[in-house]
Amino acid sequence: MADTKREIERKYEATPDIPLPDLTKVPSVAGVVGKGVAELDAVYYDTADLRLAASSVTLRRRTGGADAGWHLKLPVAPGVRDEIAAPLSDGVPEELAGLARAYTRGRELVPVVRLLSSRDVQHLVDADGALLAELSRDAVVAERLHGGEGTAQWDEIEVELADGGDPAFLDAVDKKLRKAGVHTAAAPSKLARALTETGGGPAERQGRGETRTAGDHVLAYLEKEVAAVVAHDPGVRRDLPDAVHQMRVATRRLRSALRSYRKVVDRDVTGPLIDELKWLAGELGVARDQEVLAERLAERADAVPVTLLLGPVDARLAAWAVAGAADARRTVIAALDSDRYLALLDALDALCAHPPLLKAAAGAPGDVLPKAVLREYDRLAARMERALSLPEGEERDHALHDARKAAKRARYAAEVARPALGKAAKRFGKRMKAVQTVLGDHQDSVVAREALRDLAVRAHAAGETTFVWGLLYGREEARAEAREAELPGVWAEASAPRIRAALGR
Repeated sequence: MADTKREIERKYEATPDIPLPDLTKVPSVAGVVGKGVAELDAVYYDTADLRLAASSVTLRRRTGGADAGWHLKLPVAPGVRDEIAAPLSDGVPEELAGLARAYTRGRELVPVVRLLSSRDVQHLVDADGALLAELSRDAVVAERLHGGEGTAQWDEIEVELADGGDPAFLDAVDKKLRKAGVHTAAAPSKLARALTETGGGPAERQGRGETRTAGDHVLAYLEKEVAAVVAHDPGVRRDLPDAVHQMRVATRRLRSALRSYRKVVDRDVTGPLIDELKWLAGELGVARDQEVLAERLAERADAVPVTLLLGPVDARLAAWAVAGAADARRTVIAALDSDRYLALLDALDALCAHPPLLKAAAGAPGDVLPKAVLREYDRLAARMERALSLPEGEERDHALHDARKAAKRARYAAEVARPALGKAAKRFGKRMKAVQTVLGDHQDSVVAREALRDLAVRAHAAGETTFVWGLLYGREEARAEAREAELPGVWAEASAPRIRAALGR
């Protein structure tokens, strides 16, 4: 895995004649240490239509300075990026190209801009000499390599927070610089400015503007979740915590919205897309379900008193978790590397660009959206009634799991409507989440018991005692029973009269 660092910085306009203020007046700064001038030569790569730049992603090959090599920068928040580095090589490193695949969609990466920078570096240090931030003053010359023939030059100032530093420190530096007449840079990055001044940047995405109709609200939600799928892709590939979960949630939200708002967006057109979203959620689910299950079993095993912890329970559980995680990760990466996945991303883009809207899309949000939410509630109510009428056993477990999926779908439908319906949709969503939580814990217990039985069989085959696995199985049974006992009360809180009154129906 390539080296990764979190880059937190501020950029400012500068000219050679603008003097820097005395930064030792900034709280915590005891000294400003000159580190000399470095000559940097960076070539930025992108697709011919600048897909990386359009998403504020940069990929460069840089020589000179202390960190020569390839760098892929992924946006995290304004002024915050994750920088993934790889050693110098002639071609784009395969790992970095893979991390950018959701943006490039497999298109060729070509040199688009060359930046030559003369960088005067100063370190802001505290009383112990520890680095607080690095301030650099850059004289930049830009040359367009693809998509234009222009050149440009400018001066700028960067202030980058030291690793592990408090972002509030940059606020104090910013205040001092602004007071001295130094202004924030108009462009978010050197590359963005270079593209603008040497032939033009990526085509601007047309904003949806004010959300007036029901269709506007549904499309705004779809666009947000499509962006989330793409944004979480590199995190999944990097195996970052919670990345698989967040990408899977975005995928499920998209699928749910297309199903719930079929009166707004034509289901006959989106049907194949819904199927593909189900496929992707399923591939991601292998990893997410394994992750959740492993955490649950580890937590339950940790709660067993030492005097009852018989046999190599921790070792067997750890080996099972590692093997399961490795298999699940292979499944996920294979899906993300497939042409099928890229086709899905392209189809999602096409959906947002040319949505197949129906007549109801032009309707008022207050009329159209509550109807969709209540349809999902009625679906949930029917499934809850069936589940609660069944005796304990496998059929009831399946019915409760179906109800859980319906509760989640109802909650997602309310998320779409929340910007239009406000507190009513928020309250509805909270009630659905409460139902979903109880049903979800029940289903997790069902899955956990299946895993515990499998672990017990393996332990028995190896000649180990199965006492602890049986103990944990019994505790999971008790937890499931407690959740079932809790369910009627939670469901009563989400009763139909309250729901319909809250949504004004």
